[in-house]
Amino acid sequence: MNEMNRYVNPTSVGATQVAVDEGLRSHFLRIYNYMASAVLLSGIVAYLIVSSKPLTQAILFTPLRWVFVFAPLAFVFVMSWRFERLSKTALQAMYWAYAVCIGVSFATILYVYTGASVARAFFMAAALFAGLSLYGYTTKSDLSKLSTLLMVGLFVIIGASLVNLFIGSTALQFAVSLMGLVVFLGLTAWDTQRIKDTYLEYRGTAIEGKIAVMDALGLYINFVAIFQFLTSLLGQRDE
Repeated sequence: MNEMNRYVNPTSVGATQVAVDEGLRSHFLRIYNYMASAVLLSGIVAYLIVSSKPLTQAILFTPLRWVFVFAPLAFVFVMSWRFERLSKTALQAMYWAYAVCIGVSFATILYVYTGASVARAFFMAAALFAGLSLYGYTTKSDLSKLSTLLMVGLFVIIGASLVNLFIGSTALQFAVSLMGLVVFLGLTAWDTQRIKDTYLEYRGTAIEGKIAVMDALGLYINFVAIFQFLTSLLGQRDE
């Protein structure tokens, strides 16, 4: 009898794995719901701004615009560095505020480019994001090996973008957009795999809900970047 107890019950192991798989699916569903809701909120904000001339003039053509440009950076910084001390409700509030600020960026895009080209870029971004996220979830390859390369690419993009603010080179902007698209597609796959691989670390803990908000933020940032870079590459300006 003691000898038999040394063996793990296969039924118990199977039941545990099923519970983990169901929990992981629920976790990703929660994340994607957060993300889709944020995209919808940003789109609503953008539409309200561009459909109202007073709002367009007050937000897009005054210094107030810069508040919405830099506020997302502040939200990400606070959410990342104060994660342990912030409540889930506070994280959610900043997440939705972040989405509102991104809506102002979307409004700028809608104002500059034709609606048809923006819609085309959006649906292409959605398809690419979904494909790379699915790849990150299902692949057996270790995508963390690409993390260093992706981070280097990200810093190159930031540096080149800052330089281009002063020189205004169309060729450099094209190169930045193309490189940015590749980097954020890679980050989408990597982030998805990272979320899946680290799920067991906080499964069933008090911070699981907070982690879902932060993971949604990361994927949302990736999607927004993919959409913006595609718009820059493919968008047709509204003359």
